[in-house]
Amino acid sequence: MTFFSTRLLLTCAAIGVGGGLVFGIVGYLHPVVLVTVPILYGALIGVYFFPGVVAQSLLRRGGVALLTGTIAGLAASAVDPANLWRHVGVGVLIGALQELPFALSGYRYWRGWVFGLAAVVAGLVMGAFVLVLVGPDHFAPLAETVYIALFVLSPLLVTWLARRVSDGIDSTGAARGIQGEIDRRRRGAGATPLAMVAA
Repeated sequence: MTFFSTRLLLTCAAIGVGGGLVFGIVGYLHPVVLVTVPILYGALIGVYFFPGVVAQSLLRRGGVALLTGTIAGLAASAVDPANLWRHVGVGVLIGALQELPFALSGYRYWRGWVFGLAAVVAGLVMGAFVLVLVGPDHFAPLAETVYIALFVLSPLLVTWLARRVSDGIDSTGAARGIQGEIDRRRRGAGATPLAMVAA
């Protein structure tokens, strides 16, 4: 089996298309929330984490979050064509951020706490990025704290839900044969600091 086998690509595509439909629907809520209750904007960002987490948790292979996020962004154009590049950009950015913690272990360590770490880091990066775009003085200090907190809590919640969905898919055996192991590190050798902390 090659890394990018047809079955692996089709699995990522199926997850990505499903996620993309949700991206497109939520895309219509963005301007509404920004105009009415902008402090809650961070609550919407979590949906963009869903396809990447499902793919990573189910397949445990490098690159699947980035691939799935990109496909989801492209699929969103069917529902929300006016914001295609926003969906693609966010899908690619979040997919890349989701890859980073796993890349530190050479894609050999896939425990649950790393998914949580990825969600927190990516949420903080996205929250800070959007806050810079709207202007740091846009919110009062307390409101700013709530704003950033939602950028962290929403991805964490969606990551937890996505892992439950992945567990359900995994229990059917649908991904058997294309999955990596949860822990592929050689004992006592080659473990990165990130992986060693979890051992």
